[in-house]
Amino acid sequence: MSGWEACDGKKLVRSSSGLRMVPEHHAARSPFGLDEPPWVPDKDCPRCMQCETKFDFITRKHHCRRCGKCFCDKCCSKKVPLPRMCFVDPVRQCAECALISQKETEFYDKQLKVLMNGATFSVARGTSEKSEMMVCRLSNNQRYLFLDGDSHYEIEIAQISTVQILTEGFTPGEKDIHTYTSLLESQHITEGGNTRATGMFLQYKVPGSEELTQMKFTASEDFNSNKKLSAAWLAAMHKAAKLLYESRDQ
Repeated sequence: MSGWEACDGKKLVRSSSGLRMVPEHHAARSPFGLDEPPWVPDKDCPRCMQCETKFDFITRKHHCRRCGKCFCDKCCSKKVPLPRMCFVDPVRQCAECALISQKETEFYDKQLKVLMNGATFSVARGTSEKSEMMVCRLSNNQRYLFLDGDSHYEIEIAQISTVQILTEGFTPGEKDIHTYTSLLESQHITEGGNTRATGMFLQYKVPGSEELTQMKFTASEDFNSNKKLSAAWLAAMHKAAKLLYESRDQ
């Protein structure tokens, strides 16, 4: 285990929204996480913000834990897991937020594990044509990409500025690039269909430097099983890039 992972402790905190298991230090939080939203004050919402039912002694107010808006029980009755805010138990959410959280559950239940288990890629750094076979995985605290081969690299997720997922038959720079996510400039574009991902371009900042470093990842061609594993890892990274964009844009 890396020292970056071993030093991260957690604590149980109680808020008006429920119990949360959060890192002891805010700097150690997951880059995929979301902050708790401020609740719309009761005095500012005399009616449900969805169906406009007037609140009274019978029709009570409920706040969605994800968006903070005020709803009646009918419009905010679902209790759904919300791991991006570190809630221990499922929490009350409005219908719109509950749907989003349910879709994100797949990332936390499946794709996050794929990223942590890792996959093998041919990795070229910068503009060099030389490449090295490396195992790439997400750290247990979700804050770093670890690359291990003859060399070792640790890329801080928070310092990644651009992710490009490439698909079979396409080359960098063509309009058919499947996914381009510019995380620092808050742009997100998705193109193409359900073709298999074959590689990735990554741009990130090294601590202490303002210049961007680039890495190119190419899926291993050695064994068909490795190729499938690499494609699954890239698909999970595609979803991770979307969540990173959302976290930074909140």
